[in-house]
Amino acid sequence: MAAPVYGVDVPVQHSWPELTCFGCGPANEEGLQIESYFGPDRETLVATVGPHSTFTSGAPNVAWGGYVASLVDCHSVWTAISFAYEDEGRPLESDSYVEYVTGQLSVEYRAPTPLDEPLRLRAWVEDEVGRKTTVRSEVGPEGETTATGEVVAVRVDSESGSSRHYSADGG
Repeated sequence: MAAPVYGVDVPVQHSWPELTCFGCGPANEEGLQIESYFGPDRETLVATVGPHSTFTSGAPNVAWGGYVASLVDCHSVWTAISFAYEDEGRPLESDSYVEYVTGQLSVEYRAPTPLDEPLRLRAWVEDEVGRKTTVRSEVGPEGETTATGEVVAVRVDSESGSSRHYSADGG
């Protein structure tokens, strides 16, 4: 039996099982645990999340803007990471990490984002993968875009192959 392929059979985030990021870390049981996969076109990263009422804006059935921004942020950074690995011809589970952090985050709220139905996330690299990679994204329920985002993800490689951001011991 073939090993599972990250981004196809299992979420890209699971290639770093020790990651404790609130938005996307598989090791953060309290977090959002976004699970992203390559889209059918292999040019996008997609995810579906079931929003929780905890993230209410206070208005009935309307998500808090910070929650929507978190979805855009984490999903976009993983888009930069995933396509950097693709660009380098390396699998996501490589020994040395390709790491990006948020350099700039912009979200345009087009309509209230509902909390009572699954939300679809879709993101793609705008130009080229590099030290600074621009990622655009969309958030909303099926058939609707309630928010769009742009993230400039900045690469933070370390010479040793693992950084202070994501060490093997989770520290």
